[in-house]
Amino acid sequence: MPAPEAEARVLVALDMPAGGVPDVVVTERDLVRAVEALASGTGPVALDAGRASGYRYGQRAYLIQIRREGSGTWLIDPIACPDLSAIGEVLSEVEWILHAATQDLPCLAEVGMRPARLFDTELGGRLVGLPRVGLAAVVEHYLGLTLAKEHSAVDWSTRPLPEPWLRYAALDVEVLAQVRDLMAEDLASQGKTAWAEQEFDSLTRFTGPPVRLEPWRRTSGLHKIRNRRGAAMVRELWQARDAMAVETDIAPGRILSDAGVVELATKAPKTAADISQHVGGRVLRSVRRYQQEWLDALERARQLSDTDLPVLTVRSDGPPPARAWADRDPVAAARLSQARSAMGEFAAAHQIPVENLLSPDCLRRMLWAPGQHLGEPTLDSISQALHGLGARQWQIDIAGPIIEEAINRPAPPPVAAVVEPSGQPTA
Repeated sequence: MPAPEAEARVLVALDMPAGGVPDVVVTERDLVRAVEALASGTGPVALDAGRASGYRYGQRAYLIQIRREGSGTWLIDPIACPDLSAIGEVLSEVEWILHAATQDLPCLAEVGMRPARLFDTELGGRLVGLPRVGLAAVVEHYLGLTLAKEHSAVDWSTRPLPEPWLRYAALDVEVLAQVRDLMAEDLASQGKTAWAEQEFDSLTRFTGPPVRLEPWRRTSGLHKIRNRRGAAMVRELWQARDAMAVETDIAPGRILSDAGVVELATKAPKTAADISQHVGGRVLRSVRRYQQEWLDALERARQLSDTDLPVLTVRSDGPPPARAWADRDPVAAARLSQARSAMGEFAAAHQIPVENLLSPDCLRRMLWAPGQHLGEPTLDSISQALHGLGARQWQIDIAGPIIEEAINRPAPPPVAAVVEPSGQPTA
């Protein structure tokens, strides 16, 4: 007889901040009030930032939400008050609580706010083994509250901001401190506090993703371009689109999608009539509006000499994709398989995503050609190399011995089964 189903958990909707929706700080006088209130508060501070990804160029903040015990919740307009270094100063020694900190830290730094200590509830959720780590899921797990997310992708550069959006923004920091405390208890009970502290400390030095030398190569669909002249057209179109995006402060994809860029490069129209005839079943408004800019970009690509054309693919400074290892270096493939298996077993036993133990790229770099950058592959040299690749000490302590084992004591190949005359296999 099947076991009776567990009683469904009753969730409570979190739909209004306890103190109501605060007015947005847009004047220097109100900013001074916010600074004074936050300075007089106690405990950690919860923060979030509303950006306009997909609407505006770049990742600047258009609303900053701050909540601290004894200070209440503050909604600050960083466009009206672009220098928030005074807030950064009063919070300089306070622990910041953020969810998915890497999304907000760069835009907070732009307005003068940088943490010395932080707690990331998204990363913490990964370390404790939560199956879902979005803010709504984490709040539901720890507090039994449902947090609406229907305004998560709105254009926060809109002015004035509608009241429902502001209510949503205030709720995003309403219970972060409670979640942080409960999550910290889980981390402690699982023996992962030191892991989390090292991860959080590394985030205080995060300044954003690395700058790409040729960002146009990230164009979705670039693989459809089959020759260098076509690649040059994609590059020129991408750069023209980016210049327009900067000038108009509009997200590049709203001016012309990547698919539109690739299609223009593929069709390579030479005149306005060609654009109308060849690009898509209908001419997009952005294509028509900026058609001369697109035609000029394509013409610049046509005028390039063969020696000035970009190569189709750029050689990576890292190892080849893992799927190619078996053909190119079976011994290295065996090392990687052994290490992956051991890392996977550790991750499963400790309920942590394996990619949080060590980044896949870091693992591949260590195992592809260890003799080239390790010298003698001792545990010490491996640990030093991992540190140089940005691994934290807790990751080095776990992954270092696994990597050393895979390099120096590879697992023997599986023994093939031998079929006896009776038809029964034997090892």
